[in-house]
Amino acid sequence: MTSKYDALIIGAGHNGLVCAFYLARAGLRVRIVERRDIVGGAAVTEEFHPGFRNSVASYTVSLLQPKVIRDMRLVEHGYKVIERPISNFLPQEDGRYLKLGGGLEKTQAEFRKFSDKDAATLPAYYESLENVADVLRDLALKTPPNIGEGLKTLIDGARQGRRLAKMPLHQQRDVLDLFVKSARTFLDSWFESEAVKAAFGFDAVVGNYASPDTPGSAYVLLHHVFGEVNGKRGAWGHSVGGMGAITQAMAKVCRAAGVEISLEAPVAKVLVDGNKVAGVRLESGEEIACPTVIANVGPKILYERMMDPADLGPEYVRRIKAFKAGSGTFRMNVALSELPRFTALPEPGEHLQSGIIIAPTLDYMDRAFLDAKQFGMSKKPIVEMLIPSIVDDSLAPPGNHVASLFCQQFDPDHDWDTHGEAAADLIIDTVEDYAPGFRASVLGRMILSPWDLERKLGLAGGDIMHGNMTLDQLWSARPVLGSGAYRGPVKGLYMCGAGTHPGGGVTGAPGHNAAREILADRSFLGRLVRRG
Repeated sequence: MTSKYDALIIGAGHNGLVCAFYLARAGLRVRIVERRDIVGGAAVTEEFHPGFRNSVASYTVSLLQPKVIRDMRLVEHGYKVIERPISNFLPQEDGRYLKLGGGLEKTQAEFRKFSDKDAATLPAYYESLENVADVLRDLALKTPPNIGEGLKTLIDGARQGRRLAKMPLHQQRDVLDLFVKSARTFLDSWFESEAVKAAFGFDAVVGNYASPDTPGSAYVLLHHVFGEVNGKRGAWGHSVGGMGAITQAMAKVCRAAGVEISLEAPVAKVLVDGNKVAGVRLESGEEIACPTVIANVGPKILYERMMDPADLGPEYVRRIKAFKAGSGTFRMNVALSELPRFTALPEPGEHLQSGIIIAPTLDYMDRAFLDAKQFGMSKKPIVEMLIPSIVDDSLAPPGNHVASLFCQQFDPDHDWDTHGEAAADLIIDTVEDYAPGFRASVLGRMILSPWDLERKLGLAGGDIMHGNMTLDQLWSARPVLGSGAYRGPVKGLYMCGAGTHPGGGVTGAPGHNAAREILADRSFLGRLVRRG
């Protein structure tokens, strides 16, 4: 049995790389074991059609923590993000369109095409969301109080709740609304135009197998607005070279810090001796002894497939079984002979460099979810299209383009081996309805159904968040109460993926925070506090 490492990380996704960097920087001997033949997890760039490359799953940048970018010195290793000129473009069924972003006045002018009242309301809405987003930004790099640690839990909770307690009453009401209300209920309280509500409501269902009418869906809307690009809050952008350029840069930094990265090294089992982690066994049969094992895979994969239930105990097994993971995401990458021409705005322009949203109303999004529940897939799916090759010519041959299609809703339990191609055809037809000629421009495609996302990328139920972002699975309860501070139920076992606080997205925050807790536990004081 190999035994020369201080820490072993399962999975070379971006959070695993971030965690490895901080541990190695502190002097630990770190090894990452990765199932695939490439680092990056869901943030990878691959060729999917001869001459055409694209971000395979994760496809846009905003949430990556500035501290992580600075600490890893990613800019020096090629990290470059091009900001979208506007955030989103929503073609409407009646031939009109709505653009979102590019500045307050520009967005207000767009809103006036649909509602003068909504245009006037917009500044107050932005202020309300920004106040709550500030709380999330403040919490993102903080470890949640771990329930069950007595006085320490109370002190940690009081410290993190201080800022919330100091907010004016109307802002505290906004926080409550966003955490418990449906996106529709929340947006109905602000706006009257269905197009305007759809422009914001789309964020509430991204990666979320739910309707905008689902209680708690307003929080997911908020989760997508607390990021930044190049210092500009709330902005989104394209990583030059695709999302894989980010994780390749991270891997270079890790290797330079002494991290050993083993590819095509899938883990079969986490080894436990008594109530302590002993290492891992790879599918090859190789056993690696290590006193600290850190899982960058999701809770469902870790606890239900890599561990013996007897090592967890019946109560923990029951809790993990109840942990909800699974999204309605169907991901496609398409090679195009030409740019799409939307009926609402046919000529090239800034709208093609934005997130193009085919989901004109909240009712459309609700029907997409209800169809998926009844039939396995939406009759008219929700589609977000990005065309990164407009600003990044490294992705496609001259004159051609690539497009990312992030699509919903598709039941994660449907038979996608049988129905995957039909779903892909339906998605192409949906875009065709708004951009005639699109189907004929498709030269090749990669399809990733919920089953494909699990098999290829290790996302249980195709869940890009590693678990639903619902109130019962956030903060100290992510993944379950008692394990909300990145520590597993077995001594020496930690989690650093999106199944921990603050959740999904390419943030680097779980990896950053987990590394801090691991290093704290290795300190003299940490050993005293957690002895035994």
